[in-house]
Amino acid sequence: MPTTAMDLVANAKQIIKEINIAEAKQALSSHLVLDVREPAEFAAGQLPNAVNIPRGVLEFQIGNHPDFAGQTDAKIIVCCQSGGRSALATESLHKLGYTNAVSLAGGYKAWSES
Repeated sequence: MPTTAMDLVANAKQIIKEINIAEAKQALSSHLVLDVREPAEFAAGQLPNAVNIPRGVLEFQIGNHPDFAGQTDAKIIVCCQSGGRSALATESLHKLGYTNAVSLAGGYKAWSES
């Protein structure tokens, strides 16, 4: 049976940690915020102090970005539009050694509605 994108997201969510909006608001002062949406989505609105590295280039750019290079122990909140891309991105970050990355449940959509 073929695996779907949503299967990949569901599998990632079993491995990673997700935080809710209230937890994210409390953690903003102590965490970096990584937004993995596309630049046009990011330009339309984002979490405070978020850094935009689109999901499609994350693995290639994270290690060279001044906020993240050599910071594999950094606390990172990963955000996308609804929580799918951020779950996949958080799983990738863990594989790259960023063990304190967490995904924002519900993404920017939930953030902006809260």
